[in-house]
Amino acid sequence: MSAILAIPSLADDQPTAAQEAKKANDGEMMAKMMELAQPGPEHKRLAGVVGTWSYTVKYWFSPDAPPNVSTGTAVAREVMSGRYFITEHTGKMQMPGADGKMLETEFKGMSVEGFDNVKKKFVSSWIDNMGTGIMNSEGTYDADSKTLTYRSEYEPMPGMKTKVRETVKIADKDHHTFEFFEDRGGTEVKTMEIQYVRKS
Repeated sequence: MSAILAIPSLADDQPTAAQEAKKANDGEMMAKMMELAQPGPEHKRLAGVVGTWSYTVKYWFSPDAPPNVSTGTAVAREVMSGRYFITEHTGKMQMPGADGKMLETEFKGMSVEGFDNVKKKFVSSWIDNMGTGIMNSEGTYDADSKTLTYRSEYEPMPGMKTKVRETVKIADKDHHTFEFFEDRGGTEVKTMEIQYVRKS
């Protein structure tokens, strides 16, 4: 074999146009991913919940009955450089016991909230000691009414999937109101209301 033929062509080592385009696309994609990973104005809006709050909750087991009322404390903090916000609730609630009589029960709940820059949606997950499921919600913010609205679905009992609408209305930096509505047979019913007042 000719020694000349055995020497690889320098052209073989040169990237093709397709390879160059792929590298450019990969670079653009990585830059976009890094941009989407940064907290933005929506995260700053959520940062308003950071602090310690006193809350009063009203909840209805039946829309025709007067609400049960209890109180508690919520502590909210930011995590992962302001990308997410964790709020932990502690308090007491009147819940029916095995014999149907109301008992004072310790309540603990925790939410993780954020804004998904890819979906362009506010996102929230909720857990508490009254169940074993995780309720995941997506929402939008209306600047005119200063209201954040989440929608989700949960299943309190097997086969009882329930559509839910939640609203958080911001009165000012020290007061906001949470409302919880359930779809019951095509009719939306308010089953919970929480008034928050900042302690610190």
